[in-house]
Amino acid sequence: MNNSVANTGRLVWAALRMLLVLTVVTGIVYPLVVTGIAQGLFNDKANGSIVKVEGEEVGSALIGQTWNLPKRNPDDETEAARPDPKWFQPRPSASGYDPLSTGSSQLGASDPTLTRLVGDARKAVAAFNGVPESEVPEDAVTGSASAIDPHISPEYAEIQIKRVAEARGLSGQRVAKLVEDHTEGRTAGFLGEPHVNVLKLNLALEDLAAR
Repeated sequence: MNNSVANTGRLVWAALRMLLVLTVVTGIVYPLVVTGIAQGLFNDKANGSIVKVEGEEVGSALIGQTWNLPKRNPDDETEAARPDPKWFQPRPSASGYDPLSTGSSQLGASDPTLTRLVGDARKAVAAFNGVPESEVPEDAVTGSASAIDPHISPEYAEIQIKRVAEARGLSGQRVAKLVEDHTEGRTAGFLGEPHVNVLKLNLALEDLAAR
């Protein structure tokens, strides 16, 4: 009986010591080491890839945002958002680009609701940009899985060039060059598709318009 209690006591004490060691190693040492490496080698990415203009934070290169006109009536919560023609627009977002509420609409490809929403969006995008519906790319009418994707396809950026140029009184050639300069290739040369970061493009556009 005494040997059994003693053995149990030794096992409990060994388990407690192991718990303490693992808590210190995995809960304190490891996070500090990883955080230190991230801050030292990838400081910008580790801190959210925040984009600043003249020292003021204007967004994150990793999180999309809306580029809408101000509400006519700020107190009217039912007023639909109106995209600002002076800016390149992102793809649709099920969360309204709220980083605290990410996720897709969860509508399946065969859902008639999704078919209707995509059809309505295609007509709206075509009319807004003055192009045929056949030229509207898929990412212009469908949201990403996260609902906060900051990128659009080069094709979607290209159909917006004329509208943005006219709204800002710029030549289409200059705006097109801006899109070309901000088109990024596939990651590591083979992952994903070519894309354009809307925030970076719009900041460059604002800088171009200010010259």
